[in-house]
Amino acid sequence: MARYTGPSCKLCRREGTKLYLKGERCLSDKCAFNRRTAAPGQHGAAKKKLTEYGMQLREKQKAKRYYGVLEKQFKNYYVKADNQEGIAGENLLRLLERRLDNVVYRMGLAASHKEARQLVLHGHFTLNGHKANIPSILVKVGDVIATKETDSTKIKGLVEAMGDHIAPKWLDIDKNAGVAKVIAMPERDDIDFEFNEQLIIELYSK
Repeated sequence: MARYTGPSCKLCRREGTKLYLKGERCLSDKCAFNRRTAAPGQHGAAKKKLTEYGMQLREKQKAKRYYGVLEKQFKNYYVKADNQEGIAGENLLRLLERRLDNVVYRMGLAASHKEARQLVLHGHFTLNGHKANIPSILVKVGDVIATKETDSTKIKGLVEAMGDHIAPKWLDIDKNAGVAKVIAMPERDDIDFEFNEQLIIELYSK
């Protein structure tokens, strides 16, 4: 399964904003983005005026990297979103929010999307009582996501840490049991990261 394996902090610097790819480290003084905000590379510090295409590309790359999705899969999400009723940009973000690894992240069981993806791949969760180890599974209303019964100290620690986490309103979470039920589809206002999804749609519509 393809995934990005390079330095996470370079991605934040390239997009010019924190993508919170390393969890709590991004909130600390150790965050590389705090020390070096310029884009990586020899000419990263040079001030460049982005073209219309450049702004669209950067917005697409930011969304891809935030959710941990590569190009082919991201393009498939766009095609699916464009074929659905409603606003294509909002449909796209809604599809990305419905990914199983994102749900685990929204539950507060992972410090980053990358960690959530790893936990799902390692089979620590069930979907409607069945083992679910595919991060790209799209949840729907009524689905129940739960931590698998395990003696893992890490999982127990993650469940205990859920107490301080504020979950989105489309998830009904039992923080004591590490269980979440999807009670509605995510809305645009539920996404707490700044995206200009219209730029992404304009890029793919060319």
